Amino acid sequence: MATATFGAGCFWGVEEAFRQIPGVKETAVGYEGGKMERPTYKDVCTDRTGHAEVVQVTYDPEEVAFSRLLEAFFSLHDPTQLNRQGPDVGTQYRSVVFAQDAAQEKAAKAFIDQLNREKVFRRPIVTTVEPSQTFWRAEEYHQRYLEKNGLGNCHI
Repeated sequence: MATATFGAGCFWGVEEAFRQIPGVKETAVGYEGGKMERPTYKDVCTDRTGHAEVVQVTYDPEEVAFSRLLEAFFSLHDPTQLNRQGPDVGTQYRSVVFAQDAAQEKAAKAFIDQLNREKVFRRPIVTTVEPSQTFWRAEEYHQRYLEKNGLGNCHI
């Protein structure tokens, strides 16, 4: 199994979409990239901890390539908006790939370069690729939130 971590704005819909990809074995929502230990949702919402809302994806690389996860990630949000997705504003909603290793970092940067070269988006991509940090699992009520509330089954 392998792990990938993505920040694409509010984590609920992003998690649900990743769960639908064949080869994804598990997802968890949480916080990564900040300074505070064991942040809560309330802490992260202050926009003072430095954390992004993220989805950690556990996947079988023999069933799904990391590049497929990158395709999904870039289709799920607007990677040209700095610190914002829709009505959600703040650094906690930034677009970020937390690379688990050098191979993920290289792949993510190359993917971004390709999207920019092909002008897939009208504006340049602002997504950052950062080394993985401590993933802090969000409170249980956030896990599989859309599924628990009858809003699941979104497909990408």
